[in-house]
Amino acid sequence: MAIETILLAVGPGDEDRLERLAEETIDVAGPTGARVVLGHVFTREEYDSALDNLDFDTRADEVSADDVATRHSTVRELVAALDEAGVEYEVRGRVGDHGESIVTLAKNVNADRVIVGGRRRSPAGKAVFGSVAQEVMLSAPCPVTFVRADTK
Repeated sequence: MAIETILLAVGPGDEDRLERLAEETIDVAGPTGARVVLGHVFTREEYDSALDNLDFDTRADEVSADDVATRHSTVRELVAALDEAGVEYEVRGRVGDHGESIVTLAKNVNADRVIVGGRRRSPAGKAVFGSVAQEVMLSAPCPVTFVRADTK
């Protein structure tokens, strides 16, 4: 199966693993020539907070989730790494449930691979608090690469 489109899903908890997410994505996209869709999902609260923090004038312009994602620091850092590696990409933003939105975006862009970050959690922790990465791995329409935060 050829890999033509990779969805790199990022969110508010990925600051500590951006370098690893970029490396893993470039390692796959570089040799295959795949296009990367950098998807940032916000909850409604995260989106409203980002609008305020990024100084968007919501009265003058209609601001899309794509606009907010493009200006978000995590996305800017990943874009710099993809640019440096010569990897083709586009940025997509979504507002909604993290796991569900990532799976829907993967379907919408016809992703051949999803790359998602996470941290190590106990089985009890997953049962009590849920896991975005677990939901994506179980529901995505394609293979998923899980990038765990470095543990020190």
